[in-house]
Amino acid sequence: MVATSLSPLAPAGFPELPAIAGVKLHTATLGIRYKGRPDVLFAELEPGTQVAGVFTTSTTASAAVRWGREALKGGTARAFFVNAGNSVAFTGKAGEKFVADKVECAAKALGCAKNEIFTASTGVIGEPTTATRITDALDDILANDAGWLDAAKAIMTTDTFPKGASATATINGTKVTIAGIAKGSGMIEPNMATMLGFVFTDAALPHSVLQALLSDCNNRSFNAITVDSDTSTSDTLLLAATGKAGNDTVSDANDPAIAEFKDALEGVLRDLAHQIVRDGEGASKFITVNVTGAVNEKEAKIAAKAIANSPLVKTAIAGEDANWGRIVMAVGKCGVTADPNKLTVSIGGIELAKNGERVADYDEGPVEAHIKGQYIDIAADLGFGDGAATVWTCDLTHGYISINADYRS
Repeated sequence: MVATSLSPLAPAGFPELPAIAGVKLHTATLGIRYKGRPDVLFAELEPGTQVAGVFTTSTTASAAVRWGREALKGGTARAFFVNAGNSVAFTGKAGEKFVADKVECAAKALGCAKNEIFTASTGVIGEPTTATRITDALDDILANDAGWLDAAKAIMTTDTFPKGASATATINGTKVTIAGIAKGSGMIEPNMATMLGFVFTDAALPHSVLQALLSDCNNRSFNAITVDSDTSTSDTLLLAATGKAGNDTVSDANDPAIAEFKDALEGVLRDLAHQIVRDGEGASKFITVNVTGAVNEKEAKIAAKAIANSPLVKTAIAGEDANWGRIVMAVGKCGVTADPNKLTVSIGGIELAKNGERVADYDEGPVEAHIKGQYIDIAADLGFGDGAATVWTCDLTHGYISINADYRS
């Protein structure tokens, strides 16, 4: 495995996350693939904890994802059981047994139903293994109480820094707390969620409300990022609500009483999603792509993703080249309603092209100055309607090639 240095876009440090009543974190360092750092996380949850989740749309999804989709139908969770170093994806019967063994072992330890255990695995695809090393260590894992930092480290693969975020809100006058961790650096075009993300709250909310909130907020956070346009086999985002805050609950996701909670949840998800982009493999610049004027929101997002995923756009930004023609190209190729005579392109808030041609007084100097920074803003207005979307991505450097060329070394 190629060594990775800290991303230049990394935050100053890991945030101080509050404890969530009804959640106990446990970690272990088992050397599944990475040496000298935690690689197993067991998040133990209060009985009756409500759960929501979104999973990869990949048709080659891992056994852990397939299990999670079924388990989610029960609506409750007692544990999230996670390992890093091997995704156990595309490993046939061995992968199914790996998940089944983890689930059975955890359910027995907690005295709960199997469908209350959610597993997740991340790492190399297609390498069969057994869960023995993990299941044999479960007693020791449960005896090792951990904090958020070790929990965030335990789910990392090529990440250069652990990722966490938190927020508070009120529901019917009662304070509730949200805290979450995530991992992701490469193979990032979620189409659902993050690579792995686990979010916890002490709010009392039923499964149906949680699921509606998570699915909606996910679309404007994890589903609005991309590093390399590749959707993982293992993407999993889970939200657990222990109910320990004791708030008066609600039964409708559109109830105004939880509007503040929804904003806080979306803020946590967006923060974690942005950290994944900041840690994009080889990334040196954080790019915000805003598309407006589309015929609808769906087409706006398609166009924004086309710009954000274009290797030509991303390498131009990496090379600090104000080649705005590549943005025009990306809009034109993606199949949305567009017309060169209506399209407006801007970088750093500076209009570059409008009405089918470069603006008359175009001065590349200010644009070049903008793209020499770490935070780049790209905007395209299609000139057709009110559809708008924002997508976040990073540049594409040689570092991405180096990391992925040596990934299995």
